Amino acid sequence: MPVLAIVVWRLPPVLTTATELPWPSTTCAVLPAGDGERQAPCFLQTGWQMINRLDQPARRLLRTTLRSAFNALPRDSRMAVYRNFVDCDPAPTDRLVLKIADTQEELEACFRLLHDAYVSSGLMQPQPSGMRVTIYHALPTTTTLCAKYDGEVVGTLSLIRESVLGFPLQRIFDLSELREKKGNLAEVSALAIARRFRQTGGSILFPLMKFMYEYCTTFFDTRHLVIAVNPRHIEMYESLLFFQRLSQNVVENYDFVNGAPAIGATLDLGTAPETFRQHYGSKPPKRNLHAFFTEVWMPNIQLPPRRFYTTNDPVLTPELLDYFFNVRTPVFSLLSERKKELLHAIYDLPAYRAVLPPIVRAPADAGERRRHRRFSVRCPAELSLRSVDGDGSTVSLEIVQLSRYGFQAHAPIAVPIDVWGEVTVQLGPAEVSRIQVAASRASGMGFYGFRLGEPDLVWRKFVTALYGGSTHADLQNATAFLNDR
Repeated sequence: MPVLAIVVWRLPPVLTTATELPWPSTTCAVLPAGDGERQAPCFLQTGWQMINRLDQPARRLLRTTLRSAFNALPRDSRMAVYRNFVDCDPAPTDRLVLKIADTQEELEACFRLLHDAYVSSGLMQPQPSGMRVTIYHALPTTTTLCAKYDGEVVGTLSLIRESVLGFPLQRIFDLSELREKKGNLAEVSALAIARRFRQTGGSILFPLMKFMYEYCTTFFDTRHLVIAVNPRHIEMYESLLFFQRLSQNVVENYDFVNGAPAIGATLDLGTAPETFRQHYGSKPPKRNLHAFFTEVWMPNIQLPPRRFYTTNDPVLTPELLDYFFNVRTPVFSLLSERKKELLHAIYDLPAYRAVLPPIVRAPADAGERRRHRRFSVRCPAELSLRSVDGDGSTVSLEIVQLSRYGFQAHAPIAVPIDVWGEVTVQLGPAEVSRIQVAASRASGMGFYGFRLGEPDLVWRKFVTALYGGSTHADLQNATAFLNDR
């Protein structure tokens, strides 16, 4: 079979809203013509040694030339090469720990790593704080993940859930069509890997990606991921993870990353497993992203303990908010008046008022505050109804919002309005509430609003902690928030 191309090049950093991903520095890929998805042999050391023998100007020229040669390959061939870069060790060293950044030290290390990656890529100007911190990091609906090697933070990314502030990339990309699809959205942002781990074949990147996938699909109630990617590197996301472009247009000046160009893309986590299986299922373990994401159990991942079925994990206490957004950076003071008001509506507990930026107008009323919850939920439930002739029926529900005396839930079938029944709600692995309820309204798309009779102790304990707690750790001691025991 004739050889289509032999290419040696240095892969550039991949950028998601501005951060570097580590891929193997060099490779020599032999692609047989017409091979499609067949594995392309890779000879890394030869190309790396050859380039290293040259002086810096010559190395730069050779890399530029070879990168151009690679880009001239047919698209399917480029995609096949990218997929052969996968090196996902299903059993990484126990020196690697993956967790939510939930302490001042971990958060600061993540923000410093991010700052250095953005500055070195020309995506932001150096800041006196040495950190990249945005208003989205201040939201309780944002979770920052970190990878720690021997106790040092060496990788990070942030997952930004839908909130009253939207997403960073919605400034430049239309998400209305995606929002019409089933499932919640989250933007993957603020991704950075420590420089010394960028040439290690994904030893940090792929475990961090698995952590992200597992957290989104089991904890974060997310169906669709969205990203903003540098146009030079969109094919890596399309080929390796099968992201799809939001549009074919390139935004030439994305102000969130110092005016760099960007392309928006999305991944449906509901259909991703089957796509991964089709393309990776027959590959050996270290190249099988399907098994890596969906089957491998990785003890390095430390998912947060959850007493209740909430779907986000806020970690910012008033002290941490003050430290990162007032003391170390001027993020709060630079906000518009509208965003300051929204912050007050989100953090409406007395303990936060002293650290939030002052506002001119009064805070939002109680009705608006309820729309800006610090916690979201996903609780399975069973509604038992009995008709006037004595026949019984059961309807499965999924509760997505709740308050002291009501909740909103999705039902797969029609639920009669103003008919009382008993609902059994699984509020957590060991927390079950049983209450008399009646559907009070249909909201469309299978969603119903319910009103409660007298809530039981388990319900009151959970809801009181949601209203009064500030971090996910508070829910572990929910009883402490009850004042009517």
